[in-house]
Amino acid sequence: MPKPRLRLMIAPGTLHSRGRDRMDFTRYGRSGRPRMSGEELLQTLPELAALAGIEVDASNPHEVATHDDLRRLAVRIEKILAGGETDGVVFVQGTNSLEETAYFLNLTVHSDKPVVVTGAQRPYTALSTDGPLNLFNAIRVAVAPATRGKGVVVVMNDEINAAREVTKTNTYRVQAFRGRDLGLLGYADADAVVYYHATLKRHTRDSEFDVSAVERMPPVDVLYVHAGCRPGLAEAAVNAGARGLVIAGAGAGSTGNLAGEIGAIVEQRRAVVVQSSRVGEGRVLRENNWSEPGMVAADNLPPHKAAILLSLALLKTNDPDAIQKLFDTY
Repeated sequence: MPKPRLRLMIAPGTLHSRGRDRMDFTRYGRSGRPRMSGEELLQTLPELAALAGIEVDASNPHEVATHDDLRRLAVRIEKILAGGETDGVVFVQGTNSLEETAYFLNLTVHSDKPVVVTGAQRPYTALSTDGPLNLFNAIRVAVAPATRGKGVVVVMNDEINAAREVTKTNTYRVQAFRGRDLGLLGYADADAVVYYHATLKRHTRDSEFDVSAVERMPPVDVLYVHAGCRPGLAEAAVNAGARGLVIAGAGAGSTGNLAGEIGAIVEQRRAVVVQSSRVGEGRVLRENNWSEPGMVAADNLPPHKAAILLSLALLKTNDPDAIQKLFDTY
């Protein structure tokens, strides 16, 4: 049987970074040494040749700093997968926003073919780096037949998580990525890639979001509620051009000191406002103590992922009820 054909795509990040020495765990970004290329990564893992034919993407490195960067990345990946010469994509990037990239791709790449996102908590040159094994396991997951149709997945620390549910939960530990209250999908163990669950939310091939002809993603801002949160922040964001606001609310979605201005913004329909929570687990309900008519509930999406879905939703509609249905679906 011919080996699967994969495309290796890379963004800035820790996995392929080089520190000053083996004990450089935290300042490798300032080591002055260039990051490893895709070809250099493959040279360090000759075992991969037995798993797949891997082509390094000519457009590397891909930027992932903005929603428009992610839009361009999604268009590139969809084109690669639609061409018929590639059976899957493995994307390497920094862990700080890895979950956002994975979720955006989960909503905008219309293919059943595997898209696996991975990264590392320690640079490639560090003592006990997690980079080589994470990359190796990402390739294994990408060629596993069971991965097809699962949506975009994140592979870190031998674990497979769904793009929608996964989040980074630790600054430096290698077990940083978790599915929080919904759990992981499976494992990339030494003997096999094993799945136990699959997400029921709509994704990839069945997604209605098409960014192929989009020139600019609608701007969305996230506002963090805390005891000292100053009124005026929501107004400032809207005046600066935000078409949507995500409130990282306290507890179950409290808008705190921003309640008055948020209510006015919603009533005047100057922006779509989504209630999320800074807590990290659990749902935000649409009819709650702090909701106003016309506000959208994020369900269990964290604020930064709610911002991605809201920006995509605003490509289709400004109607809060229609956007609520999208949040219920995705």
